[in-house]
Amino acid sequence: MISDRVATMPTAPASAFASDNAAGAHPAVLDALVAANAGHALAYGSDRWTEEATARFRDLFGPTSEAFLVWNGTGANVMALATMVHPAESVVCTEWAHIAVDEAGAPERALGAKLQPLPAPTAKLVPEQLEALAHLQGVQHHAQPGVVSITQSTELGTLYTAEEVAALCDTAHRMGMLVHLDGARIANATAALGGTRAALHSFTVDAGVDVVSFGGTKAGLLGGEAVVYLNPALAQRAKYVRKMVNQLPSKMRFVAAQFNALLHDDLWISLAGNSNEMATRLYLATRDIAGVQFDHAPQVNSVFPVLPHDAIAPLCDWCFFWDWDVSRDQVRWMTAWDTTAADVDAFAAGVRHLLG
Repeated sequence: MISDRVATMPTAPASAFASDNAAGAHPAVLDALVAANAGHALAYGSDRWTEEATARFRDLFGPTSEAFLVWNGTGANVMALATMVHPAESVVCTEWAHIAVDEAGAPERALGAKLQPLPAPTAKLVPEQLEALAHLQGVQHHAQPGVVSITQSTELGTLYTAEEVAALCDTAHRMGMLVHLDGARIANATAALGGTRAALHSFTVDAGVDVVSFGGTKAGLLGGEAVVYLNPALAQRAKYVRKMVNQLPSKMRFVAAQFNALLHDDLWISLAGNSNEMATRLYLATRDIAGVQFDHAPQVNSVFPVLPHDAIAPLCDWCFFWDWDVSRDQVRWMTAWDTTAADVDAFAAGVRHLLG
């Protein structure tokens, strides 16, 4: 009986498996913050750290790109979409999209734009879903599809291939729409799709994406994101919109210094590579345990097991994680940049002990 095994659970791992948001900041990031704390620097980005960070982003995405540092992921998405959506337009996304599910209606309230979530069993859109919206175009009674927002990697831990993103961009642009990529976990996607800057380019610049929300917090920062305009025409009013949506850091050097550390020698990719590797290790260590079921192997740093109902609460009490689909007792285990093999092995041992 599961209840009989609870009292003899082994020692919980040092790290929880709730979210990569629960991890601390990488030591190099903290060192960069301490170094940036010396003396005074002009506010709102008029400092050498911000100049360096924006130059690093240009080096990453190309000379015509333009990056704007912001506080957080929701703010990055709101700012990006605010510079892309026109009045009476909608933002097309999946039913799983963070902007539709987990941002408390911020995009709709801030933008006054309708979100149009579409069904997506794998949290990925396909071109045919965009083409099916063509009947709305030109009809004055309907919000006009104006922006497609995709997430890479997705909220279900799946990945768009570069070819899939390019096909969506081609269809969207042909229909007069723009494409936004929510890259809260863009580091994990990059690591999984090749682990190089060329891999990043393949599903962003080369694929035709217009604007990227570039995640830093989940990748090892204390806190900070960036909105990167690959379509320079859309960046013309971005600095004003950033202020309007409360995403202009006054002491911007501290956000910039973090990114300078993270982007140096592609630390962001190597940290995400470890996170992805640990998720695969966790999957392999638990897939043979009776009562643990997986729909698929992880592609990035999240796994979604289905567990016996009466095992979920004691496991959470022992080492916390989140529910996912409560209707089928599915939960989410997520690894982070600092997850170790010892953490994974200890967690898997606890699951095995509880489920016998």
